[in-house]
Parts: sequence; structure tokens; C-alpha cells
Amino acid sequence: MAHVELRGAMLRARWLLLLLALSSSLGPARPEPQVPCYFIFGDSLVDNGNNNNIASLAVANFPPYGVDFAGGPTGRFTNGLTSVDVIAQLLGFHGFIPPYASTRGQALLAGVNFASAAAGIREETGRQLGGRIPFSGQLQTYRSAVQEMGRILGGQETAATYLSKCIFSVGMGSNDYLNNYFMPALYGTSRQYTPEQYADVLIQQYSQQLRTLYNYGARKVALMGVGQVGCSPSELAQRSPDGVTCVEEINSAIRVFNAKLIGVVDELNALDGAHFIYINGYGIFEDIMRNSAAYGVSVTTSACCGVGRNNGQITCLPYQAPCANRNEYLYFDAFHPTEAANIVIGKRSYSARSPSDAYPMDIRRLAKV
Repeated sequence: MAHVELRGAMLRARWLLLLLALSSSLGPARPEPQVPCYFIFGDSLVDNGNNNNIASLAVANFPPYGVDFAGGPTGRFTNGLTSVDVIAQLLGFHGFIPPYASTRGQALLAGVNFASAAAGIREETGRQLGGRIPFSGQLQTYRSAVQEMGRILGGQETAATYLSKCIFSVGMGSNDYLNNYFMPALYGTSRQYTPEQYADVLIQQYSQQLRTLYNYGARKVALMGVGQVGCSPSELAQRSPDGVTCVEEINSAIRVFNAKLIGVVDELNALDGAHFIYINGYGIFEDIMRNSAAYGVSVTTSACCGVGRNNGQITCLPYQAPCANRNEYLYFDAFHPTEAANIVIGKRSYSARSPSDAYPMDIRRLAKV
């Protein structure tokens, strides 16, 4: 009898060891994301492949883009992660938010990225670069996605409740300056409007577009302010006398736009159940430039990959060898930050390091509302 009991105890011990081995090999259970889904709207700063299969010059699905990204070149305009990749990680998503171009059905429920390089608030913005999906077009595809989600979830009301818990980030406006207002040879807007008037026109259209987003279920929305476009290697190469001093004409126009965007946040938060926030991309970028050594960045005026003055006269070419010390550069190409800079921007968007980083709250707090 004792022999039988001993054998039974040994078998139970073996099973316990086997279960322990299995659980340790599977690792600890991963926590659920802080929100059920994350939807992204924007331009080349956050595009992750939506332009790959359209007739456009605004594409980045070739090396050296993605040189530090596990999947290689994907359409991201940087060497590795974009700021929204970082935000998705911080929100607890187990993978990156996929581009809408390759996502349908059940996968929509975790969110998708609608961003398109060269896109603007205005329809004509970026037209010299060929195909792109302006913000109005991104909203149109989002409406289609909402209808599909309604079918999956068993009705539009259920979908609306579901979407009200999700995070949305919208970063538009850079191209309306870079590839419109400050390109007078191709666009007439700078002759038609003063910077103040142009900001008003943009904000009026943007505000209406954001109301459309709200009408289709968005309740927790992070609006990314426009960054210091006048400090990009491209603008330094073209317009800066010494190649170091940022172009104040451009930056001052962007500051006017950003100030008005904070006003839009206040207006939209008067809508029922709305929680819009402003992320001060301009200020975060300015801080990285001013305190570059503290961030491990030593090159702030030249691109890691490009041609000519500041490596910014011609942007990164297919198969061009990029710089080796990419973590020390602020810009990967003539216009877009490196992964190193995107990590700082993403982290501070999610969890404000300074009171000026986000208004009235950061994304971390927005997720909990």
C-alpha cells in the first residue's frame, strides 16, 4: 500500500514539474492593452505602408529605410520605430498597429493606421508628389472601417460604445506648410493668405474634419501639434544662411497654427463625451534640439541619409548607405526624425515629462478616462 502511495506521489510531482516547465516556457501572461484599439491618422511622420502600392513619390519601402526595424523596409520614413509605434507599445499593444492598406475584417478591432505620406488638411497639399490620401480621404476609409466593425460587432450602436473606449491620434498640418504654403512656385496660398489667415483657414477645415471623426465614434483623441519644420535638414539646406539657424519664417507660421489648435481642443471638448488633447510636438522637438547632449544626440542639423548641404538638398536615396551612428542623429533623412528622436517624442506624448508637453492631459491619462 505504501508503495502505491509513493508511486502516486511521484507521478503527481512529475506532473507538477511538467506544468511548471510548460508555464515557464510560455512566460508570464501578457497584460491586456490599456484600450481595446488605437487608430492613427497623419502623414509621413507616422505612415507605415499605406503609400506603398499607390503611384507616389512619397514612399519609403526600400533600404536604407527600416535598417534598424525588425521587418526591414515597411513604408516607415525612418530607420526604425515611428512615434506611434512607441505609443502603441506603451499602451500595451502586443504588436504594431497595421496599415489600413493591408488590414480588413476582425483585425480592424485592434485599430489601424490610416496615415499617408504627403497628406494634408487641404486636398491639394502634396500634389506634386503624386498619389497620397489627404485627411478627408483617411476619414472616408475610417468610415468604411466603422461600418465593417459594426457588422462584426453586431450593430453600429455596439461599435460606437466600443470605439468610445479607443485612442485616436491625429497629426496633420506639416505638409500644408512644407508642401503647400512655403512652396510658392507650385502653390498660390502664400500670395492669397498671410500666415495668420492661412492658419485660420486650415484650422476651420481641420476642426470640421475632427467633428466628422467625433461623429463616427472617436471620443479620446490626441491631436499632435506640428513640429519645427523650419529646423529640418531640407529647410536648413534651402533657406538657412549658415545651415544651422532654423528658418524662423516657417517656425513662426507653425506656432500660430499650433496656438489655434489648442483652441480647437477646448471647443471640441464641449461636445458630449469628448476628450480631445493637444500634444506639443513643437515644444518636445525644441527641447531635444536645445538639450541634445542630454538625449545622446550630437547631430541636429544634418540628416543621417541624404545628399548635399546638411544631407538635405536631396532626401535619402534607394540603397544609399546611411550614417553608422544613427542614435546620435536627430534626423534620419531630409524631413523625418530618427528612431532615437521618435522614442523621445512617443514617450513624452504618452507620459508628459513637462507640463507643456500635453494639454489638458497626456495619452496615459487619456487612456484611463
